[in-house]
Amino acid sequence: MAMSVSKGAKTLAFVALIASVSACGLPRTGPSKKEIFAGSVLRGGDAFIVSVNPRVTRATAVMPAFGFSPGFTNAGVIGSDVIAAGDILTVTVYENVTDEPLLGASGQRQSQLSEIQVDGQGMIFIPYAGRIKASGKSPEELRLIIASKLDTQTPDPQVIVSRVPGDGSTVTLSGAIGQQGVLPIERPTRTLSAMIAQAGGVSIDPETAIIRVTRGSHTGSVWLVDLYENPSLDIALRPGDIIVVEEDRRSFVTLGATGSQNRVDFQTQTLSGIEALALVGGLNTSLADPTGVFVLRNEPAEIANAVLGRTDLVGAQRMVYVLDLTRPNGMFEARDFLIRDGDTIYVTEAPYVQWQKTISAITGAGSAANSLANVGRGN
Repeated sequence: MAMSVSKGAKTLAFVALIASVSACGLPRTGPSKKEIFAGSVLRGGDAFIVSVNPRVTRATAVMPAFGFSPGFTNAGVIGSDVIAAGDILTVTVYENVTDEPLLGASGQRQSQLSEIQVDGQGMIFIPYAGRIKASGKSPEELRLIIASKLDTQTPDPQVIVSRVPGDGSTVTLSGAIGQQGVLPIERPTRTLSAMIAQAGGVSIDPETAIIRVTRGSHTGSVWLVDLYENPSLDIALRPGDIIVVEEDRRSFVTLGATGSQNRVDFQTQTLSGIEALALVGGLNTSLADPTGVFVLRNEPAEIANAVLGRTDLVGAQRMVYVLDLTRPNGMFEARDFLIRDGDTIYVTEAPYVQWQKTISAITGAGSAANSLANVGRGN
């Protein structure tokens, strides 16, 4: 009987020791699943905790809206020979008289006016024809206008107009592109994709490349892969367009019992929960609780209301989405649930991990005490 009491007392003492060691705060990767649920709005906290299901996945599947407005897409391809401000023209006039030609010297039927630059107002000056609006016209249209104006002063003049694209028919390219600088819009480079190809393509992973085009006060953006897959996004260029190639700057953070704890950049347009975990080496098999995969996010009110089936929420809401990978469809839910910019993925430790740490701390402390006792006895 005394022995039984002694064993019971030892058991109680051991349990008390475990409780006291646990209360001391053993090292861990972060809060437990129980502690996260304790922060739920339903328990007086400030975060909505939601288990991921197909309805939640649909409501939260919001990605950056890229594309071009009608002002970009409705602009037709400009003719490769349309004259613009800054262009350089050469005007050649053939006259049917040789005695006293209007433009050339006596005995000379041909007169050439070279290096005529179209000014900022799109005008040029031709002797005996005056100032003429050249921008927006083709060389053929300008030829007919000049011939008509000279025809009243010299019989049936024949006019030839040739053009060299100048500063007014260029676009500016910068960012992660093969050739940065100012390039002319010519016959082969009248569309966005053609101009990018002319500049040597992008110098980053095409999957993460974003093309931004600024035209006046309007700006549009498109994923490079979408540009190549959807011809309607291959907009016609206009003089003065600014084209910038940028790398996708979206990222998420992983913490807890994952393969690595880090800030991770997106590597594709869309990124699922499974893909995000794979990027950091998956779950730590010796620590992770596969029922405790949490995605923390500040959700806009309209999405939070849709997720929760409410209409009264105003402003950004703290949301914690729960992925249970052990459920029959848990892996599918994680595959379909989209990670968004700024998300934090946190994986809790399995319950037994803290138990193991507690036991290790006790047995380690006991071993250390025995070693000290042996030293004190001179052993």
